[in-house]
Amino acid sequence: MGKLDGKVALITGGARGQGRSHALTFAREGARVVVCDVPQALPTVPYPLANAGDLAETARMVEDLGGSCLTVEADVRDGAGMRGVVHRAVSEFGSVDIVLANAGIESFAEARELTEDQWDEMIAVNLTGAWKSCKAAIPHMIERRAGVIVITSSIAGLKGLANQAHYCAAKHGVVGLMRALAIELAPHGIRVNTVHPSSVDTPIIKNQAMYTLFSGGKPDATLEEVTPAFRSLNLMDTPWMEPQDISNAVLWLASDDARYVTGATLTVDAGLMAK
Repeated sequence: MGKLDGKVALITGGARGQGRSHALTFAREGARVVVCDVPQALPTVPYPLANAGDLAETARMVEDLGGSCLTVEADVRDGAGMRGVVHRAVSEFGSVDIVLANAGIESFAEARELTEDQWDEMIAVNLTGAWKSCKAAIPHMIERRAGVIVITSSIAGLKGLANQAHYCAAKHGVVGLMRALAIELAPHGIRVNTVHPSSVDTPIIKNQAMYTLFSGGKPDATLEEVTPAFRSLNLMDTPWMEPQDISNAVLWLASDDARYVTGATLTVDAGLMAK
């Protein structure tokens, strides 16, 4: 038996990275998964985003495990589109029991140098997109009087980081969103929590813009050059964690093992916050 037998999980930003890992983990635990992503570049994001092939590959990997996967191209900034994702999930799988509001982007500049477009796109995807993803599913969950929502925040949702004021604002924002939702939805049997990773081995950190930032501005910095800087952030001897490490935490929050956990901020950070 799996921890999520009979459940349906909606995962945003599921084409690759942490979202794909969540989809595979949940499928292994018996859930049917609905994965949405927007396969297009965004103007302020300095690294390649997922494409339609990535979304299809997630579905193939879930199906290779014997699981069921519905993929939908949808932008979390589009409320009507997200309601459409929930409608399709309910139509094809019968319910949405779990929402993983995971979709997110990253970009870098000091606050005084951020463009309005950088700020607006960051808040729209990482904060407003999380709200719209939750909002789309909440009426269905209230009707069923059950549900779990896990929002991906970050250690940047608990502390400030230079060159990432817009990212910190968004990730702090989803903590406030989670806390309000936890209060509002507890009477309906719905739990809401956030997970707070530090560096995770995904394209959001393994890209040239991040290497340049961590090298102090060197435009051709390599991963090998900046790995010691990543490692120095943590108490534990690792430069970054694997997506599976975050998926394990999200699985716990989504399962009945955490049935009385709501309104919580769960860090998975190799000791970064304690250092």
